[in-house]
Amino acid sequence: MRHNKKFNHLGRTNTHRNAMLSNMSVSLIMHKRIFTTVAKAKALKKVIEPLLTKSKEDTTHSRRLVFQQLQDKSAVTELFQNVSQKIADRPGGYTRIIKTGNRLGDNASMCFIELVDYNENMLKEKSEAKAKSTTRRSRKKATDAPAAEAKTKAPKAAEKVAPVEEVKDVVEAPEAPATEATEEPKAE
Repeated sequence: MRHNKKFNHLGRTNTHRNAMLSNMSVSLIMHKRIFTTVAKAKALKKVIEPLLTKSKEDTTHSRRLVFQQLQDKSAVTELFQNVSQKIADRPGGYTRIIKTGNRLGDNASMCFIELVDYNENMLKEKSEAKAKSTTRRSRKKATDAPAAEAKTKAPKAAEKVAPVEEVKDVVEAPEAPATEATEEPKAE
């Protein structure tokens, strides 16, 4: 019976699946973002999240536990030196899955899986979103703002007209010899 055995086997034997997830974990740690199928990304997320949690505590025991899973010294070094510094204040949720559509050959759903603290674009958008959020009080001020903008826009419109007149004066100042075919406009 298979009671309570619901994890995805990914069409592989146990050893093949463990080796694949270990290799994907190393790739994710080294490159910070990898492109894979959604099923593999979800399986990888269950493997990599506990490893990232263990990397927060830099002890010999935690290093050995992580190395037991990854089997790559350079990945363990990268994880404990660089990645653990970035995720130190995060209580969980170290990875993000971004779906990209379906693969052309077999129509498998594809995605990016990435470390959350390493995507600068998302971090910028999040900080801008926090800056743009408004409260009820500021909305009332926003309704008063169009009248203030109208007052400020009127002098700006006059400023824009003045440089255009100066340009016309500059264009009219140097007079070229007139030909019989063209008539010069008379200044009033």
